[in-house]
Amino acid sequence: MAHQLREVGLDFIATAPVRLVFVQEMSAPPEAVYRALAADVPGWEEWFSAVTLARSTGDGSTREIHLKGGGRFQETIIAAKNPETYAYRVDVANAPGARAIAEEWRLTPAGTGTHVRWTFAVDGTAAFRMVAKLGRAGLGHAFRDAVRTLDRRLAAQGA
Repeated sequence: MAHQLREVGLDFIATAPVRLVFVQEMSAPPEAVYRALAADVPGWEEWFSAVTLARSTGDGSTREIHLKGGGRFQETIIAAKNPETYAYRVDVANAPGARAIAEEWRLTPAGTGTHVRWTFAVDGTAAFRMVAKLGRAGLGHAFRDAVRTLDRRLAAQGA
C-alpha cells in the first residue's frame, strides 16, 4: 500500500538518520552523466537494472519510478544543478515503515571523466532503518553496476 512520506529538502541528505554513500569513477564527462540522470529519465531503465519503469510526470519536476521486487515511488526533483547535482525526494512509496527518502547524485570532474557520489538518505521506523542499513551491500552493488553500464552506454553514444 502506498503512503505519503514526509516532505524533505536537500539538507536532509546531510542530516538523515541513515545515510548510505557510494562512489564510482566514470570515463564520461560530468555534462554527459548529468544529462543521462536529469534529461533522459526513461533511459534509467536501460542502465540501472533495478529500475523497471522511469518516467517524468507533471511538468518534468516529478518522476514515477518502479523497481524490480515491486517498489513504487513518486518523486520530486529537489536539486538540478547542471552538471554538478541531481537530487530528488520520494513523496509517495509502497515501502512499509518509510517516513522520508531522498537521493543525491553529486558529479565532480575527475580528469576527463567524472567522480560520481550517490547518497541514499532515509528515515523511518526502527525496522525500516535497520533494513536500509542491511541493504548497503546490495545497494552498493546495484550502484556500481548501474554506473558501469551507464558509462558504457555513454561511450557508445560518443559522449
